[in-house]
Amino acid sequence: MSYAWLLAAVYVAGIVWCILVSDARPAERVTLALLWPLGPLALVVTVIVLLAASVIAYPLVAVPVLTAMAVLCWVLW
Repeated sequence: MSYAWLLAAVYVAGIVWCILVSDARPAERVTLALLWPLGPLALVVTVIVLLAASVIAYPLVAVPVLTAMAVLCWVLW
C-alpha cells in the first residue's frame, strides 16, 4: 500500500502552515514553505554524522552500533 498521498498531504499542510504563520515577506514565506522538509532531513543527517564520529572516536560505541547495523541488515534482507 502506497502512502504517497499521506506524505503529499503532510507536505501541503506544512506549506499552508508556513505561509499562514510566518511573519516574513511573501517571497520568503513561499521559500520557507517549499523548503520546510529540509529541517527534519538536516536533523537526520546530523545524527548520522555524529553517530559515525562517535564510532570512530569511542570504540565502545562501535560494537553496539555495528551489531545493530548487522542485525538490521539481516532482518531487512
